[in-house]
Amino acid sequence: MTAPTNGRAILLTGANGGIGRACAQALAAKGFHVYAGVRTPAPELDATGITQIVLDVTDSGSVAAAADQVANHRDGQGLHAVINNAGVLVQGPTELVPIDEWHRQFEVNVHGPVRVIQAFLPLLRAGGGRIVNVSAGSARVAFPFLGPIGASKSALESYSESLRVELAPWRIPVSIVQPGAMRTEIFAKSTASAEAALAEADPRTVALYERQLVAFDTAAAGQRYAPPEVAAAAIVRAVGARRPKAFYTAGSDARLAIWLARIPARVRDHVFQRALGLSGIEPALAH
Repeated sequence: MTAPTNGRAILLTGANGGIGRACAQALAAKGFHVYAGVRTPAPELDATGITQIVLDVTDSGSVAAAADQVANHRDGQGLHAVINNAGVLVQGPTELVPIDEWHRQFEVNVHGPVRVIQAFLPLLRAGGGRIVNVSAGSARVAFPFLGPIGASKSALESYSESLRVELAPWRIPVSIVQPGAMRTEIFAKSTASAEAALAEADPRTVALYERQLVAFDTAAAGQRYAPPEVAAAAIVRAVGARRPKAFYTAGSDARLAIWLARIPARVRDHVFQRALGLSGIEPALAH
């Protein structure tokens, strides 16, 4: 690595995804030095102020090696922030989502941030730094057929709340950034994984959900996605704030999720059924 070791530095996971790439570029433009964690190097991140490091959040050895690499490069100066942005989205009816996919969902979205924080806390203490965990609107309001992602992000937010009090003696703030639906590759990857799982499932069980899934896909096709720069701007605010808030939202649908979480569950369920075209669908009978 040839980047300078002075100035405020940040470790960012999932840097070659839509939000991560936009975030790395925005932070570098603000004068931060970004250690961009990637599973494979990305040409889009070859820029001044960005140093790519190979980092797989599901691999403890990879995380430890990345922490050592950054520590050696910082030469005792520490980090200004760690941003846990790496994530995957697993979707589908619970009955049809393979248990390995549930494990993958939590391995990346929950255990990954824990690994990273454990490994990089010494650098945060040395740099008087902070933690920013990137969540999702589904953490507050769990949509049907998005149970795995909602459960993982809810767990991440609960963990963040606990961690904030644990680290208060060292004055290490912990912020949650909750983006809405962003125009990134994660949805296409998720859809491909879900279709592969359905292809391997028992056709008789798949048939039970056929009408609901068609309605859900139709509703999802009309979803408006914000550019990833919207989420990146919220992350930049959390990183740059003199006194960072515990919670940030990015996008109008993230704010809508907060409102939906406050209404009675029965009313919220009815809203979901109507909005997703699920009202009046009679369950298919098993053959």
